[in-house]
Amino acid sequence: MQDLITLARHGGLLFDGAMGTLLYDRGVFLNRNFEAVNLGQPELVRQIHEEYIQAGATALTTNTFGANRLRLERHELADKVEALNHAGVRLAREAANGQAAVVGSVGPTGLTLHQLVGQAGARAEAAFIEQIEVLLDAGVDALIFETFYELQEIEMAVALARSRTTRPIFALMTFTAAGTTKAGHGPEVVGRRLLAAGADVIGSNCGGGPDLLFRVSTPMVALGAPVMAQANAGAPEVVDGRMIYVANPEYFGVFARRLLKAGVKVVGGCCGTRPEHIEAMAGAARMMSAASTEAPPPITAEERPPLTTPAVPLAARSDFGAQLAAGRFVTSVEINPPAGFSLAKKIKAAEALRDFGVTTINIADGPRASVRMGNVAMAQQVSAATGVQPIVHVCCRDRSFLGLQSHLLGAYALGVRNLVIVTGDPPKMGAYPNSTGVYDLDSVGLLQVVNGFNHGVDPAGKEMSPTAFVLATGAEPAALDYERELTRLQMKRAAGAEVVMTQPVYDPSKVERFLDDVAEMGLPVMLGLCPLASHRNAEFLHHNVPGMQIPREIRARMRKADEAGQGQAEGVAIAREALAAVRHRVQGAYIMPPFNRYAVAIQVLDGFLDPPLPVPGPVDAPQQAAGEAAADQPQ
Repeated sequence: MQDLITLARHGGLLFDGAMGTLLYDRGVFLNRNFEAVNLGQPELVRQIHEEYIQAGATALTTNTFGANRLRLERHELADKVEALNHAGVRLAREAANGQAAVVGSVGPTGLTLHQLVGQAGARAEAAFIEQIEVLLDAGVDALIFETFYELQEIEMAVALARSRTTRPIFALMTFTAAGTTKAGHGPEVVGRRLLAAGADVIGSNCGGGPDLLFRVSTPMVALGAPVMAQANAGAPEVVDGRMIYVANPEYFGVFARRLLKAGVKVVGGCCGTRPEHIEAMAGAARMMSAASTEAPPPITAEERPPLTTPAVPLAARSDFGAQLAAGRFVTSVEINPPAGFSLAKKIKAAEALRDFGVTTINIADGPRASVRMGNVAMAQQVSAATGVQPIVHVCCRDRSFLGLQSHLLGAYALGVRNLVIVTGDPPKMGAYPNSTGVYDLDSVGLLQVVNGFNHGVDPAGKEMSPTAFVLATGAEPAALDYERELTRLQMKRAAGAEVVMTQPVYDPSKVERFLDDVAEMGLPVMLGLCPLASHRNAEFLHHNVPGMQIPREIRARMRKADEAGQGQAEGVAIAREALAAVRHRVQGAYIMPPFNRYAVAIQVLDGFLDPPLPVPGPVDAPQQAAGEAAADQPQ
């Protein structure tokens, strides 16, 4: 039970999706009571639970949502309260088979606020007590109160449960499209009242799709308790308090990541969602679990080999490292690998950027979890053709602990010297729905490993020829869970990060706040800039890309500029204003040009570059030999 709350606090706990939707699909008509299926067709309920386990759910809700006496009376099943709830728990437990928690589902009585008084109110209270006690007796790991429209009713139910158990209690309110309860209460008020009633995890479910759930759940994050969100899918048809929906799993995968990055810790699906939705969310949930600030690092301080061999000085590792060490203003432009084999356009872009004076380019590792040419291969070819030493992204998604080490040593042998270490986007569902993320390490753990390489020791404590990587890491100055972001950055610095490359930020106050807060860490910061291409591009990034928040006034500027046919020029102007405001406080700029338009990056950087340094001489022979030997060391 305590482990369930620990998981909820860490982030990435994944609940299942709808039960009624799948029962209806499989022949259980809407004029039947769905909880009665626990006794009439138990194998069907068990099968649905098993499908959610296979999709990646780590918590199953019992098929007992409407199994309180008042709702069962409508189907002449009031004498089956104990049997239906016990069967619901047993079926979920059998399906979970130790792989997931079993959470007892309790729904509202169906009474209105005006009916929850007097004799009817007393009956509602008795119905809650009866179902809660049966579920606890049946052995649930926790209770979840879900799809409540009346705040007073869920407060009553939660308080009754808290007086009877110390097991975790999840309490989810349903909000209207306006973002309030039926009575007009906002998310913060609801969250505070649910916590006061005794809930351990608060949040929202039903009522709308992911966009609404994002709006009503994220404000609760500031209250300090774990927050949960379970969205509907599609357009609903309401029948006896239940809804049937049209689904879009990929949409759910994107919004799951948005919710988790915003500080929501627990996700799942509600009406209309199916195992496909949960599978689409599983990658995001697993990534969040891997990146938890409370999870132990892969190599503890006691286990980590001592770093006694000094690292190669930063200035001697690469052109990029030399400019960082000299305190110069460094620049990097993102040029991502092609989906095919031809690098002609990428090399042409790198040559143009080099000739303009950009320090380097950076190459993502499977950007947006799509299939692309390997970035190490691209880096080697671009470097050979242009003399530019790229920054190569390394993400933890696709390779095991052993595979990451081999990948890095191979990259070093091919001349790669600059890395940016990231945890990585979860696998995108669609063309490759069975692809899974590995996440043996997160970015903190991988930084520890590569920092060890630089000091001549592998994770097992074996000596090796030291590498000479420059280690960059990412940060999100506009993160909704900002304290977590700062904590993560401190961990990355301790693990070996030497420079920070930020995500794009469009709010100057958030950039200034971030620079103030990280100043004492002593890490050089490269400001991330993504010049907007159009008003439509701005709206898409704001609403659909996790971590991107574009203020209303910026989007309004882009709308006005688009109307005048000047959208791209206005995007460049906005980026230049952002860079000019903090040019004296950052050590570089990291440009992510829209749609691979590298000429836009040149427009943004024009006038901001330092004069070029003299071209350094070749690397001395002993250092070159050390680099070549690194790939031959046993791991």
